[in-house]
Amino acid sequence: MSDRTILSIDPGTSKCGLALVRRNTDSKIELIWRKIAPLESLVEVVDQATAETKIDLLVIGSGTGSRRIIESLRENRAGLNILVVDEKDTSLQARERYWEHHPRRGLRRLLPATLQVPPDPVDDFVALILAERVLQV
Repeated sequence: MSDRTILSIDPGTSKCGLALVRRNTDSKIELIWRKIAPLESLVEVVDQATAETKIDLLVIGSGTGSRRIIESLRENRAGLNILVVDEKDTSLQARERYWEHHPRRGLRRLLPATLQVPPDPVDDFVALILAERVLQV
């Protein structure tokens, strides 16, 4: 898969993590943006992303609330290709990724990252990991 742009969604009950990711011709994965959006504004965020760039594939994690989100997107945005991906271990990986982007300071540096809960939601990092899984295949 080269020159592919993926919008990835980590579904939740009240909010969703999103990541817009591109794999370029050099096979490098480029993060365009990531964000967390309330569930009720998900369709608008998808619309903004599709207006910004051509989305080749919409990746949705198979976790909480995925069925409802898939149905909503199929009803409202029928032209999008949707792939459902297993979310196994993504939450733990997202915590680690959070600490890579937000280095720990003070006493937090002494504890392993795997034992710490980030102070912010990591749903956007989960979405990024889901996109990377698809692009690395």
